[in-house]
Amino acid sequence: MDRNRRRLLATAALAPLMQLGGCAVPPLTRVGSIVWIGYEPLFLARELGFYDPRRLRLVEMPSNTSSLLLLATGDIEAAALTLDECLLAREGGVDLRVILVFDYSAGADVVMVRPDILRLEELKGRRIGVEETAASALVLAKLLEHAGLAPHDVNKVRLTSGRQIEAYRMKQVDAVVSWEPFATQLEAEGARRLFDSRALPGLLVDVLVARTDALDAAADNFRTLVAGHFQAQQRLQSSPDDALRRMAPRLHLSDVDMRIALQGIRMLDRAANRDWLDGASPRLTGAATELAQTLLPLGLLPRAPDLHGLADPRFLPGEN
Repeated sequence: MDRNRRRLLATAALAPLMQLGGCAVPPLTRVGSIVWIGYEPLFLARELGFYDPRRLRLVEMPSNTSSLLLLATGDIEAAALTLDECLLAREGGVDLRVILVFDYSAGADVVMVRPDILRLEELKGRRIGVEETAASALVLAKLLEHAGLAPHDVNKVRLTSGRQIEAYRMKQVDAVVSWEPFATQLEAEGARRLFDSRALPGLLVDVLVARTDALDAAADNFRTLVAGHFQAQQRLQSSPDDALRRMAPRLHLSDVDMRIALQGIRMLDRAANRDWLDGASPRLTGAATELAQTLLPLGLLPRAPDLHGLADPRFLPGEN
């Protein structure tokens, strides 16, 4: 290859960097999330333009199990999960830290049943659709406990979140362990609410987790990610009509149904996140300890988790 040819190829290869003023391309941070009303401020922040898509990408996932798998392989750097799933991942060797607490469920996680099922004990012998996640398993275990039933008293049907409506409509299940927005959609199909997370205070906590190596490699991205969440949360409070109008289509809910669904969770603001993540005894550690004490006897956690380094407040607004 002659010298001019080599120079031409080198110039073409370097052109994108030259257009950026000689600076390296910033790292891309990918964040996995299922459809859940508590995670929606992230997507509202994206729509409002708070995130640069070259640096932050929200990846819509079919299930939290998928998010866990991609976190383990490094194909995503962060994910919105339930606290119990975070503990399981850490016990499985994935080095994760909690950098934000979205909310805790206060009715939005729910068991939806056919109209003829009026009492918990009437679930005996019925088909219950449940996703293969720790959170859904926890709700099912607590449901059976409250009903006085054993696991073999019901027929568990494995069901991903995206198939809940179809499975109910096709009469493949009699009950579904569900959450918003799917619970409201099932209600529109005639299902009724029999049991919800108000009976499980403090057990279902939603968190934003990230791989420790990714936090070290792209700290600015994570500060922007968390700050955008709180900006969107503020927009939801200051301009609820506009925020709900933007959020409703992705969840396939009306504005009215969105307002109702939001009543089933308690979103945590900046001050509450500081309480949950910062200080010598962050509230998250206590919540994780109590959660582990529930999961262990149910066989949903192999051993008492190591909670060292679980809470990481560095990326909350105001932190250096």
